[in-house]
Amino acid sequence: MNFEAIKSIYLFEMARTRRTLLQSVVSPVISTSLYFIVFGTAIGSRIQEVDGISYGAFITPGLIMLTLLTQCISNGAFGIYFPKFTGTIYEILSAPVAMSEIVIGYVGAAATKGLMIGTIILVTASFFVDISIAHPFMMLLFFVLTAISFSLFGFIIGIWASNFEQLNLIPMLVVPPLTFLGGSFYSINMLPPFWQTVSHFNPVLYLISGFRWSFYEISDVNPLLSLAMVTLFLAVCLGVVSWMFKTGYKLRN
Repeated sequence: MNFEAIKSIYLFEMARTRRTLLQSVVSPVISTSLYFIVFGTAIGSRIQEVDGISYGAFITPGLIMLTLLTQCISNGAFGIYFPKFTGTIYEILSAPVAMSEIVIGYVGAAATKGLMIGTIILVTASFFVDISIAHPFMMLLFFVLTAISFSLFGFIIGIWASNFEQLNLIPMLVVPPLTFLGGSFYSINMLPPFWQTVSHFNPVLYLISGFRWSFYEISDVNPLLSLAMVTLFLAVCLGVVSWMFKTGYKLRN
């Protein structure tokens, strides 16, 4: 394992965060604060509790997951897309660096950024609502697995994308609706039976439900099923990345 190569890629990507601090850190915190003000105040005044939890506290795991998914996908996608765009990816591919080392460097940096911002969001939320974490280990497990999985997903998008429009297509037009409809701001038990059934086909529901269970021991689906879905998604992403590097999909002329 070439740890110097991993370190170089990782530190280069992390340095990009420092150069874009307002966009990378400050913007998500402000957006989340606005969510708490709008949803917590406007809707929270009408919905006092959900499953015995105050509405503001109930939506906190969903807001963290919304930010985590968006940031991990965006960072993972941009991290690998720009070397493709500038042509420096060919220098990396021709260097004595293994596929696994390239993936660890880029995905590790994207996941780290997502975890940092997710942690900041959690701290920010504590100023608005009372938060309790019933299962800290499971919370960290869901937190880390989700960050790695969706950073890998973003990495796949970055390789697949041929232009900036495609690069932003899934993070901007697909992920937010799935997150909003995945129980971020409500329990699916509030929905009519038909829409409850439809919601179970939304993979993001399992992420948010499992993550919320680690906080308050309430969930829309079995937490073990949620963990299995995250693990399955991680395995699928690893398989796709492996195939992309083996075939040179959009990486070699």
